[in-house]
Amino acid sequence: MLATRLKWMGHAHWLAFFGMLLVCWALLASMAAPEELLALEAVYGASLIEMFCAGPAGGASYPSVMGMWALMSAAMMAPTALPAFTTYDDLRHATHVPPSGFAKLLAGYLSAWLGFSAAAAALQVALYNAGLIGSFGQSLSAALTSALLIGAGLYQFSQLKEACLSRCRAPLTFFMQHWDEGPFRNGLRLGLDCVGCCWALMLLGFVGGAMDITFMGLAMVLMTLEKLPDIGRRLTQPLGWGLILFGLATLIL
Repeated sequence: MLATRLKWMGHAHWLAFFGMLLVCWALLASMAAPEELLALEAVYGASLIEMFCAGPAGGASYPSVMGMWALMSAAMMAPTALPAFTTYDDLRHATHVPPSGFAKLLAGYLSAWLGFSAAAAALQVALYNAGLIGSFGQSLSAALTSALLIGAGLYQFSQLKEACLSRCRAPLTFFMQHWDEGPFRNGLRLGLDCVGCCWALMLLGFVGGAMDITFMGLAMVLMTLEKLPDIGRRLTQPLGWGLILFGLATLIL
């Protein structure tokens, strides 16, 4: 089975998928905020930074901020759904669905995250205008940082998170239940479940900066592991306690 999957991943639709991921990560790396600019903003404020390069929530327009979030969502979240995508490809071959079905599945999945990106971009602009985050999306408020961490930690224990995770961890069952709806709607359903799993963790980007490439990589790994049945069940609640304790420490210290 593994050898067969590796062979299939040499097909054009898989090469296009991985090529898309490489392009997304390369663009994010080129957009990442240098430590020197973050330090300058901390000392001199956002106005000086905007004189040299408009920050994503400052001089740039809302569509630019949304574009950044859409790029982040595609780069970070598409890899977390790889087990579901490979399961779909297995079923696609078995039922003789053409490769275009994979593209439709991915389009549906990314559509759900595009909706999240629109909301996250609006939140970033609002927080920037309120003086709570800097030009690069990093929190300037201990209260906001604590609220994001504690909120994400508490969400780890919610029934909604558990319900969404249970579907993400069982892609074969998911597709057997919804296969007749077609690949785009399957992808949209899958994407909505992934948003339900991961939206609170994604918003932790505001803690250190929405353009922090280190956060993006670490968050992607954590969210990928959380969707794996055996590892994920051991990770979700300890991660929640860790985030809550970190949030309380941020508020107290």
